[in-house]
Amino acid sequence: MTSKTLFIFLCALAGFSSIFAKKPNVLLIMSDDMGYSDLGCFGGEIRTPHIDSLAQGGVRFTNFYSENMCSVSRASLLTGVYHRTSHKNGALHPRCLTLPKALQAKGYATGIMGKWHLAGKYQENGGSRAVYPDQRGFDRFYGILGGANSFFAPFGLRRNRKPIDEEFMKDPDYYFTDAIGKEAIAFLEATPEDKPFFLYLPFTAAHWPLHAPAHEIEKYKGKFSAGWDELRRERLKRMKELGVIDPSVKLSPRHPNVPAWKDESNKAWQERRMEVYAAQVTIMDRVIGQVLDHLRKSGNLDDTLTFFTIDNGGCHVEYGANRKGDYLPEKTRDGRPMKPGNLTELMPGPEITYQSYGYGWANLSNTPYRLFKQYDHEGGIHTPMIAHWPNGIKGKGTTRSTLSHLVDLMPTILEATGVKPSEKASGAKRIAWDGRSILPSLLGKKQPDPAVLFFNHARGKAIRTGNWKMVFNKDGKKKAKWELYDLAKDPNELNDLATEHPGKVQELSKLWNAREKSQLARAAK
Repeated sequence: MTSKTLFIFLCALAGFSSIFAKKPNVLLIMSDDMGYSDLGCFGGEIRTPHIDSLAQGGVRFTNFYSENMCSVSRASLLTGVYHRTSHKNGALHPRCLTLPKALQAKGYATGIMGKWHLAGKYQENGGSRAVYPDQRGFDRFYGILGGANSFFAPFGLRRNRKPIDEEFMKDPDYYFTDAIGKEAIAFLEATPEDKPFFLYLPFTAAHWPLHAPAHEIEKYKGKFSAGWDELRRERLKRMKELGVIDPSVKLSPRHPNVPAWKDESNKAWQERRMEVYAAQVTIMDRVIGQVLDHLRKSGNLDDTLTFFTIDNGGCHVEYGANRKGDYLPEKTRDGRPMKPGNLTELMPGPEITYQSYGYGWANLSNTPYRLFKQYDHEGGIHTPMIAHWPNGIKGKGTTRSTLSHLVDLMPTILEATGVKPSEKASGAKRIAWDGRSILPSLLGKKQPDPAVLFFNHARGKAIRTGNWKMVFNKDGKKKAKWELYDLAKDPNELNDLATEHPGKVQELSKLWNAREKSQLARAAK
């Protein structure tokens, strides 16, 4: 018997359920408001070499789903429970066991650097309190509690619970994405060599505002001059060549709010919007590369299970000049008044601006799908996922079509680490997972699809079972109704079959209603 075999045998006797000789470290990376096709390894023209390297050394999941907005996706990710149960008062339900809490209890060092967006406000004894990451299992936190902020001056910045706005006030070169990387490496350096770690990196890139250093924006000068129509066609061609979409898929129509590129009257401003967006993504990719390089040099990369995913599809929102919110600073660091809004006379990028990239470029990001963040059509929830684990994953550089969802990542990680979850959370029986482990798929084994995927938030609600998907647009502009699609034949939801298959609509409607009732009942307890 070899020493490795003996170790595995002894671990089994001790109740260590992992099939691996060593508990892997876990690196969980989430980008913000990006589309299915933005990454280079998913067909985009944006430079993402380090994320692409994860795909080359790991696997890409091409049939993966998020929720349709930022905070609720994070609730599903960190609990394995759909947000209709796990997302309560803007925070995590007390009876949901969190991934960091489960790993922390088994000796993992746990850190989050970036966007929490689960602070909520719980009412207690006539007052209210924010919920901090340390209350849900994280040893160390650097970042923001809310959903968006300036990249140059993210007010409300905290290290653990301590406000540290003075750090960006004193640093003229401060950029939030870069700071996330520095703090992540500091966390890794502080973790003892004999202690496994769980590092969660929820970046704010590429969420608005469009902020990036001028020299980074300049690298993309002219890159998007062909416009969104031609670039969508080019992306689709590359996606087919890369195998991340079926060769038969056609491009969805341009959104009605988007003019043909040839008719766009503000081309220079429009190009600049996408240049800044691309710069934000590339900076994030560089920072991810720095973290991966540190893991490589420390000898930890091969034993680190890494996931990269996105919280929802590209965001179409046009940032208005009169929009208010706790995410919008009144002044720049040097005291100049902010000029918020998608003002065509003001090029985005500098600290004084606060803009978004809008319908046209979000349409490009979500190629070939239609609609956007906030919707449960494919453009809002169908997102890329990459898994990388040199000592665990089989079939490196390949794709997986396994139907999966954010709620699957917690069960997967706990199975891979051999961590048996506690049956309690906050002193009560924990709410059971909605997700299931996709570890078999990572190991190159065939895995049946889940019976149902369930969605309900913001402007959309949906249910998917097999290739059937029923989706509802809650825009409020017209009387909405259920739409029915066969995603095997119509993956970008162009041919509504609801009138042809009323029995299927009735069947799925009953199933959706039952799931909704069950989710809300669990949350109310």
